[in-house]
Amino acid sequence: MEATQTMPEWKAAADEIWAMLRETDRIVKETARRQEETTQQMKETDRQMKETDKRLGKLGNRFGEMVEYMVVPNLVAKFNELGFIFTKANPDTKITDKEHGIFTEVDVFLENGDKVMIVETKTKPNIDDINDHVERMEKLRKYADLHDDKRKYLGAIAGLVFGDSEKTYALKNGFYVIEPSGDTFNITEPTGKYYPHEW
Repeated sequence: MEATQTMPEWKAAADEIWAMLRETDRIVKETARRQEETTQQMKETDRQMKETDKRLGKLGNRFGEMVEYMVVPNLVAKFNELGFIFTKANPDTKITDKEHGIFTEVDVFLENGDKVMIVETKTKPNIDDINDHVERMEKLRKYADLHDDKRKYLGAIAGLVFGDSEKTYALKNGFYVIEPSGDTFNITEPTGKYYPHEW
């Protein structure tokens, strides 16, 4: 015959259960507090990212102005060092051909009698920007052919901040890469296994 538990034994068991419940409650509350902290941190991170995007947008506008007023005059000299002799430099050129459905904008249009260099400027170029520039170059080649322009078209991408993979991708697509260096900027030519693409 089994012995029944005495009152002290029942009390000890009940105390143990209450202790476990209290600990579980503490853990649940602590988890909830941490989740709230994480939520607040995520909201703060999101706010900071939006603020960063806003600043990059403003920086992008300033970069566009810098390209127009500071880089363009020096761009001709820099490309001359690479063997190009551009005689004209036009910022903010729009191509509109309703008859053939060709519409595009060019940030900087450098030209001479033989070649044209199309420069796209971005604060922080990404892969999509580079692909868009390839499409732009194809449109411009089509437009040139329709207007009996036999010059060779080349492309360049200027960026305030260039990631390594984006720079490599731009060079792989045959674009010259223009990026800041101290008080001036450098032009990296696609060389070695990469080469300047001509449209």
